[in-house]
Amino acid sequence: MKTLGLDMGSKRIGLAISDEDGVFAFPSGKLDRVGRKQDLATLVHLIAERGISRAVIGVPLHMNGRPGKGAEAARSFARDLAETSGIAVDTLDERLTTVEAERALNSVGRRGKRQKDVIDSVAAAIILNTYLELQRNQKASDAETDVSAKDREGHNS
Repeated sequence: MKTLGLDMGSKRIGLAISDEDGVFAFPSGKLDRVGRKQDLATLVHLIAERGISRAVIGVPLHMNGRPGKGAEAARSFARDLAETSGIAVDTLDERLTTVEAERALNSVGRRGKRQKDVIDSVAAAIILNTYLELQRNQKASDAETDVSAKDREGHNS
């Protein structure tokens, strides 16, 4: 099941797409913002074209956990994307993803304009990778809980 990761900005939306197994997140470019309706239409087309089943949108929060500038806009966009695309759209705390993306790009020698061209997509990949990891951890935790419940049932027989 492919998942789309989005890093929302006022001028651009960074894009990342997972592999079919939901293990790896790949930076997949950026969408220059034109207007909400057109942005949604472009994303719906991308979702259909790439066979994407789910999306996650980063929500900017302050370090203390309070919603940051753009948090409600990101949540609203997530609701609209879910409605127009018909896929599940989750949100995820994106604190420090841009900083992490800048560090990653600096470490491989991408600075200045070369960094600016890909930073949104790399930030989207970090959001998506974090989301995929949380999903895997949740599945593992659920499986562990199921095993523990079955163990208790077996001992009560």
